[in-house]
Amino acid sequence: HNYLLCFESLYSRQENYMEIPFHKVDITEEDIDAVVESMRSGWLTMGPRTFEFEKLFAAFLEKDEAVAVSSCTAALHLALVAENIGPGDEVIIPITTFVATAEAVLYTGATPVFADIEKDNHTIDTNHVRNLITENTRAIIPVHYAGNAADMDPIMSIAAEHNLVVIEDAAHAFPATYKGRALGTIGDYGCFSFYATKTITTGEGGMIVGANSRKLDRIRSLRLHGITRDAWNRYGKGGSPVYDVTENGYKYNMTDTAAALGLSQLRRCGSSLQKRQQIAKIYDKYFSDNPYILPYEIENYVECAFHLYPLKINIDELKIDRHNFSKKLLEKGVSSSLHFIPFYEFSYYKDKLDAHNYPGADWVYKREISLPIYPGLSDNEVNYVAKTVIKTAEDCVEGR
Repeated sequence: HNYLLCFESLYSRQENYMEIPFHKVDITEEDIDAVVESMRSGWLTMGPRTFEFEKLFAAFLEKDEAVAVSSCTAALHLALVAENIGPGDEVIIPITTFVATAEAVLYTGATPVFADIEKDNHTIDTNHVRNLITENTRAIIPVHYAGNAADMDPIMSIAAEHNLVVIEDAAHAFPATYKGRALGTIGDYGCFSFYATKTITTGEGGMIVGANSRKLDRIRSLRLHGITRDAWNRYGKGGSPVYDVTENGYKYNMTDTAAALGLSQLRRCGSSLQKRQQIAKIYDKYFSDNPYILPYEIENYVECAFHLYPLKINIDELKIDRHNFSKKLLEKGVSSSLHFIPFYEFSYYKDKLDAHNYPGADWVYKREISLPIYPGLSDNEVNYVAKTVIKTAEDCVEGR
């Protein structure tokens, strides 16, 4: 009898067990058809589909123009170059973001200066930004973490006061808004990512929007070696093979095969956003009143893109650290991630930074895990993730 009870209990656990990856790319048959059609056209590199993608992306954001590039890292770099930022200049960025934000600054020879983050929403601490400004400060790069907005009004006020350039790192933030304005359209430049995990993807890719048409024209040239005429305008109908090189540029252009995927994904970005928001609401409902879970805060004037769903565990109440909590989730089939590791934890930056100067980042780092959130998740899977997080927390309460 006891044997049968044990067997039934084991069988029940196996029946309820799910394996849920942290991310699963959202690709439809329409996406595949769009890429195949592009390939069959005979034109694979930057050409008509890239230009159409730029046009429709700009229109979506109610901007006049946009420039497609190979990554958001490339976008950030080109925005800095367009502003002639280089050696001797300082650029303020958050201490907790993906490493690309700092890399782009270092590419120019300028110095990244790191600001702390807010505990509640993990975006740049504007009060700390004020304290970091020197006579060498040239720009601020606020990061819209997880699809949530950095507080842009004070950032723009600080920038205006000190004559600084604002480059929005909107890698997570399409399509999100701040007080009714699309993120990426508030600063001097907005830089977007279409990496595989983003709300819309081109596999790899990025986009730049900005208010200064002349500088965007320079970026168009810089993305393709600094030449004045791209391949489509050299070899396409009515093109000319003659071109000039006006400055030393980069190989940062997007391809038409990538843009074809982007165009297809752009057409359904509204439904993708809606699905992510629905998942976030389910998670919120589960976690809002749990003493062992610390909620991620989004102001009511922000529409979040929910590229990520960040969660913080209350390690003051639990007898486990963040790393081992994530391992326990994985043992139960739920894959989670960490966003992000502060720069002072990396070997390259460690001797340049003191963790004690960033109490907000340190507090978040010890507690944060990111849960699966993508359109392919079913309601059953979302419920399983949430229940697994809660059960794992309850099993790790201090004193139990």
